[in-house]
Amino acid sequence: MKNRQARGLKAWTLGLRAETMAVWLLRFKGYRILARREKTPVGELDIVARRGTVLAIVEVKARGTLQDAAEALTPRQRQRLERATEAFVARRDDLAHLDIRFDLVLIAGGRATHVVDAWRPGL
Repeated sequence: MKNRQARGLKAWTLGLRAETMAVWLLRFKGYRILARREKTPVGELDIVARRGTVLAIVEVKARGTLQDAAEALTPRQRQRLERATEAFVARRDDLAHLDIRFDLVLIAGGRATHVVDAWRPGL
């Protein structure tokens, strides 16, 4: 059991570091971070950021390679993120007028890559 807990803690720490790296990348690119690790009744959003009229829902994936990180986001996870976004925006009237976009930040080898408009809902 201890080994499993250690792996869980290591994964959690890696995820937190990857999200911190993603936050700094997004800030550098002019995004304002509105939420981080935002919990909704249907799932968690890694990062919610705004730049101009765009509300970017950003999923962060850290793996050994960029390809592995990109492939880590499954269709089921995308659907969960879309439902979580609906729940989040429904609670925030101030965001209802913004254009929602789904982005990815891929972390591999100490580098972060921002994939803008990574997918469209329902596709």
